[in-house]
Amino acid sequence: MHTELLEKYNVPAPRYTSYPTVPYWDEDAPSEKEWKSRVLGAFERGREVSLYIHLPYCENLCTYCGCNKRITKKHSVESPYIESVLKEWALYTELLPQKPVIRELHLGGGTPTFFSPDNLKMLIEGILEKAELAEEFEFGFEAHPNSTTMEHLKVLRRLGFRRISIGVQDFAPEILEIINRRQDFEDVHRVTRQARRLGYTSINYDLIFGLPLQTKQHIRETVRKVKQLLPERIAFYSYAHVPWIKPAQRAYSEADLPQGKAKRELYELGRNLLMEAGYTEIGMDHFALPSDSLYRAMETGSLHRNFMGYTPYFTELAIALGASSISDCWSAFVQNEKHIETYQALVDEGKFPFVKGHLLSREDEILRGHILNIMCRNETIWYLPEYQCDALYEGLGRMGPLEEDGLVRRYPFQLKVTPKGRPFIRNICLALDARYWRKQPEGQLFSQVV
Repeated sequence: MHTELLEKYNVPAPRYTSYPTVPYWDEDAPSEKEWKSRVLGAFERGREVSLYIHLPYCENLCTYCGCNKRITKKHSVESPYIESVLKEWALYTELLPQKPVIRELHLGGGTPTFFSPDNLKMLIEGILEKAELAEEFEFGFEAHPNSTTMEHLKVLRRLGFRRISIGVQDFAPEILEIINRRQDFEDVHRVTRQARRLGYTSINYDLIFGLPLQTKQHIRETVRKVKQLLPERIAFYSYAHVPWIKPAQRAYSEADLPQGKAKRELYELGRNLLMEAGYTEIGMDHFALPSDSLYRAMETGSLHRNFMGYTPYFTELAIALGASSISDCWSAFVQNEKHIETYQALVDEGKFPFVKGHLLSREDEILRGHILNIMCRNETIWYLPEYQCDALYEGLGRMGPLEEDGLVRRYPFQLKVTPKGRPFIRNICLALDARYWRKQPEGQLFSQVV
């Protein structure tokens, strides 16, 4: 990759798990009445829902982490939290005129395996009691290799889970030590082996490039070990250094971090090694073997991106339960209260526990569609008037430098990302982000593209 391109485009930009991005949502949250009405509208158009459940507890603080979590060794928090999540689920199931049909369900965190197998069973059975399952459904959970036991794997497998996402980050002991991540290769190997034996069909490893002390040799060694275990999917994320949001990242200094060209070279090396190992690059940050559902979704054009990341399924209604989680009914977003006790108090009062949100305008919906297309298919089209608006043409006008640099090609009613442009997909989406250009951030809101 050309160094000058890298320097030119290495700017702070959103990751576009939504449009508009959270900092550009309306100042006032929608009313509960308005949110309920939008949810019902989405449900009338399709009973299938995606479900995300945020389980925020961790026993130890991983210093690199940007997630919303609570560090505690007190496992007495488990049952009350699950009761709150099930009460929140009841608010939705009582609102809907029929049982929702679950297409996908994902447990994220925090550390879902902080919770005991019995408590996870209570949670999932409580969810399924009030829903039906789609003909093709996909249940997945995030697993810390250190706390995921055979019993966790067995219980969740019996409840319908086939996907597991293991937080690996890197295999090097010195990197794991500086980021305070207590695990080793044997832990990852054990969980992978046990999951396969029990019939899990899709295993994902989360890897991160740009971690403190990380070198090309670390990336080579990590991919060498990945090849021994061959998970079906890899999420290869850029470390986002945002110490002004996550003070734990001050446990090491900028001097410890590979930056700019050095960081990009880690990505290029990892990407090339993964592709040599038989993985295909999918969207942004993701790789999959041809046997995986994410690969098939890319092939058939059904790949979708939401707050859970990339998924093979699109449902108009994506309900998120738990503290800080974000729900989406296509025409509106809401985010739940982040503070766990306040979230629980709101649910106990019978209130939907969201505290912020956004109602999408027609322009928002049009731009959201184009940004999603670019993120999932590396192209977008706008032949029909319903896919056009002034803001789209303003955004296309900002594509000139990107086209001159060979990152995109513009045609009548079509934009294509070139292979050279794929590493800069966030920059390409940024050009279409009308809300960003109308009010550029004064402080730093987003992590660097590289």
